[in-house]
Amino acid sequence: MGKSTCFTGHREISENPKKLSERLYAVLEKLVSEEGVTDFYAGGATGFDTIAAQNVLKLHSDNPDVKLHLVLPCSNEEQTRNWTPTQKYDFKIILQRVDSVEYTSEHYYRGCMGKRNARLVENAADYCICYLDPEHKSGTAQTAEMARKKGLTVINVFEKKA
Repeated sequence: MGKSTCFTGHREISENPKKLSERLYAVLEKLVSEEGVTDFYAGGATGFDTIAAQNVLKLHSDNPDVKLHLVLPCSNEEQTRNWTPTQKYDFKIILQRVDSVEYTSEHYYRGCMGKRNARLVENAADYCICYLDPEHKSGTAQTAEMARKKGLTVINVFEKKA
């Protein structure tokens, strides 16, 4: 079995999403080819989670050993309730191509995102790739800290605007 990685990141992307996507793809490609990473766990949120999932699916096109697993905090309907039509469409496309889906709760409740984040870290054995602005206190920062405490190598792909 290959190595595994989880993702965590902000919903709001403060830079050009295309540049972030290109940078992330290069990191993923290296982890797959040089480190033997095959399993990727994403939380299914908008923003960084979506960009990460799309890049893993792109990698999967060239390497069928690469697998994308979604760990979702609640039902698809509840999670996407306030999303835009484009965000819902992107999520639907990802769901159609994902290798597995795990729900940490049937319904949304105040702590379900934290439970999902803990499960992402639990599933990953080797790496945590994050999009973490160090100036923000957030669930992303908490998840990256959980990953560090577990002993995962944390790779932050955030770049501050010049």
